[in-house]
Amino acid sequence: MAKNNLYSKVTASGGARQSRITLQSRWAAYVQHHKLTAVESLLRLLKSPGGSAMTWVVLAIALALPMTLYVSLENVKQLSRAWDQSSQISVYLKANTLPRFAQALTQDIQDMPTVAQAVYISPEQALSEFSASTGLSDVVQGLENNPLPGVISVIPKLDGKGSGAVEDLELALSQLRHVESVQLDLLWVKRLFQFMELGQRLVWALAALLGLAVLLIIGNTIRLSIESRRDEILVVKLVGGTDAFVRRPFLYTGIWFGLGGGLIAYMLLSIGLYWLSGPIENLISLYGSDFVLQGLSLGDSLLLIFDGVLLGWFGAWLAVSRHLAKIKP
Repeated sequence: MAKNNLYSKVTASGGARQSRITLQSRWAAYVQHHKLTAVESLLRLLKSPGGSAMTWVVLAIALALPMTLYVSLENVKQLSRAWDQSSQISVYLKANTLPRFAQALTQDIQDMPTVAQAVYISPEQALSEFSASTGLSDVVQGLENNPLPGVISVIPKLDGKGSGAVEDLELALSQLRHVESVQLDLLWVKRLFQFMELGQRLVWALAALLGLAVLLIIGNTIRLSIESRRDEILVVKLVGGTDAFVRRPFLYTGIWFGLGGGLIAYMLLSIGLYWLSGPIENLISLYGSDFVLQGLSLGDSLLLIFDGVLLGWFGAWLAVSRHLAKIKP
């Protein structure tokens, strides 16, 4: 009985080991076939460099256009941060506010998280600036009392938060002690953020349309490839090849098309940004800004290439699923 139990254990152990070896062999063969298929698909594309290059360039243009609009919009946002001073808020103080109270209030406003800078302008300084800017020094000297109040010039932190954040700051400033009124011109701020919101929607719309174009281009290319290899597909199916086996090389073809298109799109964008950076920075410097043209970040570059690969694979999968079923031995 003991021998039988030992024999059973040895047999079971041998069977389990054999099962693991078989599973490992199948997995190794599966991975090896994927490698061979990927290399073969790439070599097949390189055998016709003219047609493959044209397809890659068309895909690159379709992928680069929405990313170009996206990069332009990001640069507009960056440039708008340098325009924060144009959204200056004037806080008019009540008459006869003592300078020490005005200075303390200025410091309180400066400490607010949504304020970049707060500067107090005394009534005497305001009258002097008014006299110098208008040339009415004789009239100013004839005044018995200074009619101008003390003013705190406040520059908010926009940081892409929109006009709502500036309106909230205006409301908070108007409720402070010693404040008579608050003046802010929000029209340009609203126009700027409406423009950027419109730009964001245009990016998504253009990306969707050109993504569809990429799918159609790859789908048509794969369809032609299927038709040219119809006899080969029939033979594979006759000897027992599954649809997954037949589909695999075409999926890798779509991946290679998408990868090539994404890489070329990245190179086109990088070259274009480098070519434009000099003139744009020279133009901006004439306006006293230290703006630097922002290019593609690492995340944006990887996303561009990944989108190309994903669209290539999905376009190939749609084309193969549709046309492969029509080929029957």
